[in-house]
Amino acid sequence: MSIKTERHKVNPFVEGMEMKVGSKSVQVSTLGKDDNILVNQATGEVTGTHIVARKRVDRTKFVKTFADYMAFTFDLTKAGNKALRVLMWATKQYAIGKDRVVLDRHTYEEFMEYYSDSEPPLVLSHSTFSRGLAELEAAKIIAKTMRVGHYFINPNCLFNGDRIAFSTVIERISEVQTELPL
Repeated sequence: MSIKTERHKVNPFVEGMEMKVGSKSVQVSTLGKDDNILVNQATGEVTGTHIVARKRVDRTKFVKTFADYMAFTFDLTKAGNKALRVLMWATKQYAIGKDRVVLDRHTYEEFMEYYSDSEPPLVLSHSTFSRGLAELEAAKIIAKTMRVGHYFINPNCLFNGDRIAFSTVIERISEVQTELPL
């Protein structure tokens, strides 16, 4: 069996390209071209590479993927990630269209009952849940209200949508620069 070799007259990687990677569609393009601009405020540099992965998933996978990306973006530990899942569940159950949600022992127990038959089984103690809530608060995903166990939801972090784009810019620290500016 011979494999047909594809030949090119021009470099196929010069322009933006889109390819299938498993169940994802990945698009690679150059930053600084057209409207795709990332500007370094100190140097004015507008170049780089932009990689966009587009993946269609069912509702369950969407929630898990969203929580995992939020955990990555906000440096949440496993406790923060699990508390975020409780937050998402409680928002869907009780707070759609509202700016606050109850995240107390009762909500925790209802969540654990709801997911009691999940595969793999969910392991989340109440103390881990409480530590996770503190992480969500520190990350400004939620904020305490005047009532104990009630939290405001940051609508920029949690919303009732069916798609979200996460962008991560990775910069190499130069020999001169020892820390990233905030």
